[in-house]
Amino acid sequence: MNISQFATACEVSTDTVRYYEKQGLIKPATRQTNGYRKYGDADVQALRFVRGAQALGFSLAEILAIMPRLAGGKFARADIEQQLLNKMAQIDEHMRQLKILKKELQTTFASLTCQPELPVTTTQSTATDSGSGAGAAMVKQAFKKPATKRFKKF
Repeated sequence: MNISQFATACEVSTDTVRYYEKQGLIKPATRQTNGYRKYGDADVQALRFVRGAQALGFSLAEILAIMPRLAGGKFARADIEQQLLNKMAQIDEHMRQLKILKKELQTTFASLTCQPELPVTTTQSTATDSGSGAGAAMVKQAFKKPATKRFKKF
């Protein structure tokens, strides 16, 4: 099958196919005498694996690290289980951070003192640091040293 048929079979765009090839997620297709790419059933299975892993939250970098072992037959159930457990732990940590951020948003919302119909200035809209990282970014900005000029006056 050509690239268009392959993309349709995998429910992706031809640009996605080319991108995955360029990133090494799927092997480069063999070329026909006319220069067109030629894909087979194994290529369909590989791309579907990539898309399925993405749907489970795996990044392309994480998938790329798995692919050589999978293709070489060196990826056992224990490896799959470990990858899934690691991903669940990442999700748990992300959820923990999101809960902290939500509390920070709720606190900020509850502490609003400006009038709803009036514009707000930056001095009135300072967030506190509750551990989510948003407040810490604001603190870092506040203590940032001003840029110094490195010009000589003539």
